[in-house]
Amino acid sequence: MADKQKIMIVDDDENIAELISLYLIKECYETLIVTDGEAALKAFAEFRPNLILLDLMLPGIDGYQVCREIRTRSQVPVIMLSAKGEVFDKVLGLELGADDYMIKPFDSKELVARVKAVLRRYHQSQQAAPSAADSSGNRVDYPDLSINLTNYSVTYMGRNIEMPPKELELLYFLASHPNQVFTREQLLDNIWGYEYVGDTRTVDVHIKRLREKIKDRANWSLTTVWGVGYKFDVIAQGSRTI
Repeated sequence: MADKQKIMIVDDDENIAELISLYLIKECYETLIVTDGEAALKAFAEFRPNLILLDLMLPGIDGYQVCREIRTRSQVPVIMLSAKGEVFDKVLGLELGADDYMIKPFDSKELVARVKAVLRRYHQSQQAAPSAADSSGNRVDYPDLSINLTNYSVTYMGRNIEMPPKELELLYFLASHPNQVFTREQLLDNIWGYEYVGDTRTVDVHIKRLREKIKDRANWSLTTVWGVGYKFDVIAQGSRTI
């Protein structure tokens, strides 16, 4: 019998955390509840969760900082939970590397569905990516730009550029399909998955962040196709997908 998948619930409201835990246990997940950010960071290494449900308003270290710290160590899926429903809060969470964002109060069945969807996407991406020992790699190279999906690294003009997973995956997807136009909906489906319940502005925000980190070069550019979507425009030959 396969081991149960483990979910760490980080929420200072113990009643909500216990209720979430009961629903997840019913779905055959193993859970761990922690009530503050510092405890979450300590428990992360020991519990080794497959997914984290992370409240933002935590005593001491808030959820944003917890997510930022975890992303320096791991690509484990994170679903943020918050009473903050403003676009700014959602965008910030996604920029820090969260895989999904749910607004409190939420329906327990929807939460379980999103947990399953995020875990499914994560496992599919892990299975699709070759191992580090696979010499075929999973990389696309252009002049002054190299995107490696195997080790989640981006090199731009000789410098390593830090990017949250979804930013890197979006850039890789576009760059590995040069001159092909994708709508925002297509990009959501391919990067965030068909089950993702989100706003197409998520794509715009990630493109904006990419443009802040990498600038167009003579051979290529990250181009907006007005009224349609985006493409990685290759002006001259010189790309190589491995």
